Amino acid sequence: MAMVESIVVFTLLLLMLLLIIILILFAFKPWRFFSSFSFFSFSSSHSRSIKVDGDFERPLVSDNVNLPRDESNDLTRNYDLEGAYHQNEALLRSPRTQGLVHKQRLPSASPHLAQGDSLVLDVISDPAEDILVGQTLKRPLVTEHLVETLKHGRPENQFQDLKFGGESDSLQEFVPKAISDQRSCLSLEVVSGPSRGIRCSVQSTSTSKLPLTLGRVSPSDLLLKDAEVSGKHAMINWNSNKLKWELVDMGSLNGTLLNSRPINHPDSGSRHWGYPMELASGDTITLGTTSNIYVHISSQNECLVPFGVGMTSDPMSMRRGAKKLPMEDVCYYQWPLPGLNQFGVFGICDGHGGVEAAKSASKILPEMVAAILSDSIKSERVLSQHDASDVLRDAFSRTEACMNNYYEGCTATLLLVWVDSDENFFAQCANVGDSSCLMNLGGKQIKMTEDHKVSSYSERLRIEGMGEPLKDGETRLCGLNLARMLGDKFLKQQDSRFSCEPYISQVVHIGETSGAFALLASDGFWDVVSVKKAVQLVAQARERHWADKENLAEKIANVLLNEARTLRTKDNTSVIFLDFDSISRVACKVDS
Repeated sequence: MAMVESIVVFTLLLLMLLLIIILILFAFKPWRFFSSFSFFSFSSSHSRSIKVDGDFERPLVSDNVNLPRDESNDLTRNYDLEGAYHQNEALLRSPRTQGLVHKQRLPSASPHLAQGDSLVLDVISDPAEDILVGQTLKRPLVTEHLVETLKHGRPENQFQDLKFGGESDSLQEFVPKAISDQRSCLSLEVVSGPSRGIRCSVQSTSTSKLPLTLGRVSPSDLLLKDAEVSGKHAMINWNSNKLKWELVDMGSLNGTLLNSRPINHPDSGSRHWGYPMELASGDTITLGTTSNIYVHISSQNECLVPFGVGMTSDPMSMRRGAKKLPMEDVCYYQWPLPGLNQFGVFGICDGHGGVEAAKSASKILPEMVAAILSDSIKSERVLSQHDASDVLRDAFSRTEACMNNYYEGCTATLLLVWVDSDENFFAQCANVGDSSCLMNLGGKQIKMTEDHKVSSYSERLRIEGMGEPLKDGETRLCGLNLARMLGDKFLKQQDSRFSCEPYISQVVHIGETSGAFALLASDGFWDVVSVKKAVQLVAQARERHWADKENLAEKIANVLLNEARTLRTKDNTSVIFLDFDSISRVACKVDS
């Protein structure tokens, strides 16, 4: 009997031990390592090959990283993702990247093809691949150096001599004709995150400035002071065969999103580069989780801004007792408006109760201005009469009608700038709220906006004229210190004294006067910087940075923002600076 009991106990203990082992196996899933090993073994065994002059086959990607520099696999110094220095690592360019640099260690690294080689693929090709099975490469694929080498000068159009098919065949099957006549301008604007307001632009023909790198450390072209952004996070380059801009993740730690979809390598911990993705105007690139970058792409038929523009923002997140402030400012500009080469808009929206109303207004308002001016009769009237009051008033009314923000609202300040057929520039401003615009012409300051705080004299007169005057000492309506805004539909239903009717400024003719500029800023700036001080800062910045004409407006904008930061403003701060002193009197010029 005792022996039977011992056997039963032993069996139970054995079953319990077996159960524990099974639970541990399911918890840690050790078989995943074996499956990964098998997968990579399978992948390596099914490598691509090239058939050269008969039945001789060699690997599509060379295993020899010590090739001479003069061969088509350029060997160059390569800076790792976080700035680490490596040397003599083969860099191979994929036909699908068209100019984006990939490291050889990537599984997706692409072939090095010799002249006359026939491409024979024994794996399922990606649908996005441009090379078709059986086609002949008449010239070798030419690789690129990394950004550091490109920026010190590379031959232009080095990828445009890739040919397919017979002797007379060219890229006609794949790209439009007259490639050399196709130009594109890529503009990037950081619209959220710690580096909000930073802008960067590059022409597709400026090969010495390509590819464009995005990252946290120098020498990134778009430098983002965001802890979630890798040192070298992503890269953008011009695909001269597809005539498209392409974005690739450079093996970042926190990933890259394009319109909320991840484009980084599926194996997030591998630090492998992702596949290149085509960019379109209006796309949003997200680096990490907080830094969003707006993409604007213009063709050669669109005009560059004919004067200097500087735009910058700061949430001032540590200014209120170390409390982190949400960023509710949205600043924007658009030159030219779609189909209207003589008009452009510049604006700031300062949200309250959230940022959504400001986002909506900053998107809808320029669209409404463009829609109204697309009527040739109205646009011609503005150009001939030098007055856009009706256009601006109508645009604000339509924007308010389109917005569906019941519990959020925003200020809106919009400066409309246009140039007539004689190349005379004009500006007119409309606003609701307390984001202000100042213009300086020949040493004379012109206030282009009206303050719509409840405590302001003009607003108290307006409200009194409605038959519901404010009480003495009353400075708020329903808890808000503003009487005019866009959005806040619920409050406007409760109290008719709220309004979305904009103040419209006088029209200003921007002549060839010395020192002419316009300054738009949210109340976070004007709360601590006076008009007189702002003008002094601009003059000092001009004198200090006079040699850097190309980036002067941006430098001045940053000087103004830094002053508000130094004076410890307690609100989000956005600044747009327009340097009319640098006006190009040829408004629509494309470099030959």
